[in-house]
Amino acid sequence: MGASLMKLPLQSLWMMWENVFDLITRFRSKSVLRYGICKLVVRQHHGKRIACQDGHGIQAGDWVGELHLDNRQVMSLSRTFGADRAGLKTVRMLRDAMKQISKELDSNSDLLEVRAITGITLLHRGIIHGIGFEQHPIASRWQQRFYAAYLRLLLRILHPEGKERVQYSSEKLAPLMLVISKQSLKERFALRDHDLQEARHNRRKKEAIS
Repeated sequence: MGASLMKLPLQSLWMMWENVFDLITRFRSKSVLRYGICKLVVRQHHGKRIACQDGHGIQAGDWVGELHLDNRQVMSLSRTFGADRAGLKTVRMLRDAMKQISKELDSNSDLLEVRAITGITLLHRGIIHGIGFEQHPIASRWQQRFYAAYLRLLLRILHPEGKERVQYSSEKLAPLMLVISKQSLKERFALRDHDLQEARHNRRKKEAIS
C-alpha cells in the first residue's frame, strides 16, 4: 500500500506528460480516434518495408493506425481490480476495441487508406492471443533502446508490480512491434461474428427440437 501511495505523484506527473504528448501527436498525425480503452493514431509509416504473413506489406509513406492503450483507463482498472484482474479486463477491452476498428476500416473516412494496425509493447504475450497480431522486431537499434527504456519506465510507474517485473524480468521485457494487416483484421472478426451467429442458430435449432 505504501509503495502504491508513493507512486501517486509520479502517476499524476506521467498523466500530465501524456496530455502534452497527445497534443503533440494531434499535430503530427492525420487523426486520433478513440475506441474504448485504445487510442488509434493515423499516421504515415516511416522506415523499412514490413512484410505481413498474409502477403500484404507496409511501405514507407503508407498510412497505418498506430495503437496506444489509454493509460489513464489502465491505471484506473489496476487500482480498482488489482494487477491480475486488470490485465484480463484490459485484454478483453482491447479485443472489443479491435472489433470496433475492424468494422470501421471501410466506413470511417479517416481509416479508408490505413493498410495495417501497428503497436509497440513489452507485454506482447498476453496481447496477441485471440487478436491475430504478428510480432516483428524493431529494426533500428536506437529505437529498440529508446522503446525499451520508455516502456520499462512506464511499467514501473503505472503497474502495481512494475518495479519488481522490470528488476527480475528485464531480459524478457524486450520491445516488439505488433502488426496486423487491414485484410487480416477484417477477416478475423468477420469470421468470429459468423461463428457466433452459427452457434446461436444451432442453439435455437436444438431448443426448438427439444
